[in-house]
This record gives sequence, C-alpha cells and structure tokens, in this order.
Amino acid sequence: MRLDKFLKVSRIIKRRTIAKEVADKGRIQINGLAAKSSSDVKVGDELTISFGNKTLVVRIDKIVETTKKEESKEMFSIISETHKEEPNS
Repeated sequence: MRLDKFLKVSRIIKRRTIAKEVADKGRIQINGLAAKSSSDVKVGDELTISFGNKTLVVRIDKIVETTKKEESKEMFSIISETHKEEPNS
C-alpha cells in the first residue's frame, strides 16, 4: 500500500493530501530511509513522522484497504512519541 494511503486509512494523518505533503517534504522515514508519498509500506515497517515539534515512531501491524475509525488503531503500534522543548528566551 502507498505510504500516503496508509497514513490516511490508519488515521495517523486525517487527509491523504496532507499525508502526501508531509511525505514529499521529507518528514517521514520508513525503516530509517527517507520516504516519498508513493513509497510502498508493508507489515513490520517502522515509520518515523515529524510533525513540527513532535516526532512519532510507529510500527505497521496490519494493512487493510478500508477500516472503521475504532478499528484503525489496530493497524499500527506507537513505539515512541517525543516532543521537542521550546528553548526559553
């Protein structure tokens, strides 16, 4: 499955266009390598996603074409979530 579609279906990122933008800006890595929105993902891959001051690391557990909101959390496991501290001026 394409990276941008996985991010949308799993609801890690709400809209596919936003997922595509984030990936194409180089803010997503698959298993430590830079990823484009068209990159293929598979079960077991580890995604590192940078959102501004937050970095999310998730492992893909399941891939399905469509899912209900409640079931979307079964598609991935959060490995870590870090927040960058703003330096005090």
